[in-house]
Amino acid sequence: MLDLNWLRRDLVEQHSLDMRQFIDFRQSTLPDGQRQIEAYNASGLTFTVLPDAGLDLWTAHYKGIPLTWVSQGSPHMPDLGQSWLRQFNGGLLTTCGLTHAGPPETQPITNGGRDLHGLYSRMRAAEIAVRGGWQGESYFLELSGAVCESTLFGEQLRLDRVYRLRLGEPVIEWQDRVTNRGDQPMPLMVLYHINLGYPLIQAGTEFTSAHHAVHPRDNAAWAGFDRWPHYEGATPRYAEQVFFHHVKAHGGGQTAAALLNESFGLRFAWDTRAMPYLTQWKNTRQGIYVSGIEPGNCIPEGQVSARDSGRLVMIEPGESQTFGCTLTVLDGTAGIEACRAEIDSLRQDGTPAAGCRLAR
Repeated sequence: MLDLNWLRRDLVEQHSLDMRQFIDFRQSTLPDGQRQIEAYNASGLTFTVLPDAGLDLWTAHYKGIPLTWVSQGSPHMPDLGQSWLRQFNGGLLTTCGLTHAGPPETQPITNGGRDLHGLYSRMRAAEIAVRGGWQGESYFLELSGAVCESTLFGEQLRLDRVYRLRLGEPVIEWQDRVTNRGDQPMPLMVLYHINLGYPLIQAGTEFTSAHHAVHPRDNAAWAGFDRWPHYEGATPRYAEQVFFHHVKAHGGGQTAAALLNESFGLRFAWDTRAMPYLTQWKNTRQGIYVSGIEPGNCIPEGQVSARDSGRLVMIEPGESQTFGCTLTVLDGTAGIEACRAEIDSLRQDGTPAAGCRLAR
């Protein structure tokens, strides 16, 4: 095994003055006109960003191993005349929102955007830019862009997103700033639909969170409540199960969760002060074997239910709210054990996330 050292600027630049040899965001266009950006990092982590689908993430691999499920024929050309389910690319990140996350509501998709999980993932990003440089002995690279969700006489929201990579680290970090540029308060529902697939998810995979309590969504989830941390093999006609986690965090608001196998896993970290909810979507159905870990400022219940339950977040004119998440690949038993210990410590000593309005 090569002994790689990416933390010494003088060592790296002695061998190449062009950092694209080691880390890059590579932009191209598909034959159907869709833009894509391939992220490369010498850590072994690669992924694809879709600027025409909300600057969300599609395929992702670590040392050639897929981390996520992708749907047949994806990435789909964004089409507001199609339902969200037909436009669902799978992929590592599908952002739900910005004014609605959850089941369809009364307004049709072409008159208010209240289809399943909202309009965001079919919005085009603009102002795409890449910047990078050394910070001490660590090299970073950032991809940024802006996505607007707006309608005349309605919402005027803008999301500014930044993805950040560090050379040699198998980590994806992103931060979003949502600004209400209109003159009236608007509902704000932001949920990160992080979709994982085989072989990260398979029979024997375990999900662990720093939870204070776990709540089944419905009767189907109650039927599998005693098995919520554990994943089974692919099952024909499996009925999805959804669980809501009231997580614990340390004093700074940070919490963690992870999908773990014996020597390989994925750690999730985010700030509960902005996103106090965590939804776990189990969908181990044959052929569409995909499950979601979904931090959010909401649960996927829809705008009407959120308002009725007192959970709906509003964003005032001129106000900005910031969200983000960090995904870290865990390669080897040492990383798995350290992650387990971190989450166990949070579960024992952390404080239930403030702002979470799930039943106690």
